[in-house]
Amino acid sequence: MAKIKNAWEKYDDAAMQACFSFNEEYKKFISSCKSERECVSESVRFAEAKGYRDLEEVIKTNGKLSAGDKVYAINMDKALALFHIGSEPLEAGMKILGAHIDSPRIDLKQNPVYEDNELVLFDTHYYGGVKKYQWVTLPLAMHGVVVKKDGTKINVVIGEDDCDPVVGISDLLVHLSADQLQKTGAKVVEGEDLNVLVGSIPAKDAEKEKSKAAILNLLKEKYNIEEEDFVSAEIEVVPAGKARDYGLDRSMVMGYGHDDRVCAYTSLMAQLEIEETDRTCVCLLVDKEEVGSIGATGMQSRFFENTVAELMNCMEAYTELKVRRALKNSVMLSSDVSAAYDPNYPSVNEMKNTAFFGHGLCFNKYTGSRGKGGCNDANPEFIAKLRDIMDSNEVTFQTSELGRVDQGGGGTIAYITAQYNMEVIDSGIAVQNMHAPWEVVSKADVYEAYKGYLAFLKNA
Repeated sequence: MAKIKNAWEKYDDAAMQACFSFNEEYKKFISSCKSERECVSESVRFAEAKGYRDLEEVIKTNGKLSAGDKVYAINMDKALALFHIGSEPLEAGMKILGAHIDSPRIDLKQNPVYEDNELVLFDTHYYGGVKKYQWVTLPLAMHGVVVKKDGTKINVVIGEDDCDPVVGISDLLVHLSADQLQKTGAKVVEGEDLNVLVGSIPAKDAEKEKSKAAILNLLKEKYNIEEEDFVSAEIEVVPAGKARDYGLDRSMVMGYGHDDRVCAYTSLMAQLEIEETDRTCVCLLVDKEEVGSIGATGMQSRFFENTVAELMNCMEAYTELKVRRALKNSVMLSSDVSAAYDPNYPSVNEMKNTAFFGHGLCFNKYTGSRGKGGCNDANPEFIAKLRDIMDSNEVTFQTSELGRVDQGGGGTIAYITAQYNMEVIDSGIAVQNMHAPWEVVSKADVYEAYKGYLAFLKNA
């Protein structure tokens, strides 16, 4: 087995400083962007500062685009595509970095508010693959949007400011948990028991459900939210607090949503760094990967395909055949995280094909489960080219699988874009505690991923 050098060992003082500085900005991003809408909004802010324009505005004014132009397209405020137009025709294909900006969490139900013995709770439904017992007894925040019948949008962020209250999900005290502790991990906390406690003071002037009335009064006074407005709301319950340095040497970052915002951020930063390009460079940030990439904002929607068609129409004589060729001739890094080796649980790994902290950008030739079920299996010709690009640009990288063959598995958006017949491979950052409320990554891997994505856009 070829020994992969630890990236930390190659850094001089300047490189070490660059690595830590990059991660400081990344920590700010994931600390403030805990929902898809927040990720899109902040990414657009970054893009506009780099000269990107809204593609919709170009279309409305019958504008034309040419080499060097930079545009973005937003899909329902929850997905985003950025294009830096190259000197070659779009038909020649694109260089795409694709990541997802949704993360496992707890969602409020459509009718969430209820009272139980003078305690007020919000009923929830968890989103994505989670170990439900990990979400109890934590300080939680609420991020989202409430849309009133007249179309007014009310943005909600409660629990992040030091002056804000937090909310949480209770657990049974150990003194009374004899029966609970006999259950399996999957059942020790049930999905319908993930109810968020939000209040307990009764309203003096209410006739019934006084504590619920007090909370509804508070929501009305502070946010102009009525109980019926929750039907058209999208409120996500997430861990409260900022990303932090992790480890005595500050070599790691602990934060919520590394999967997959760590790849989204590094892809975005690489995209914004491009100055000139032969083929059009694309950063694609999508929603719904954690629940199968379905829905209008997931990768299985026609958003990206339609946007490419609109882009071509603004650049050159549009034909359906040219759009098909543009997609087929593209190459893509499906930027998604991989499982980092954890010495507390070594038995789930096959050590020759495992991702390790500090060993750089991680390429997964295939994901899927067991007999490669549901996987995208990248071609060796494409992998060979990527090896050359990474080595030529001194990017530390590794290859891995997601655990032992019969242990489990997972998926990404790679198989969806591969349906266009483009070359695609999964490449991302190794994560410990994946899908837990607080995940951990290596700062060196974050920095090497950014360098690798930039090298891909410049040289693929």
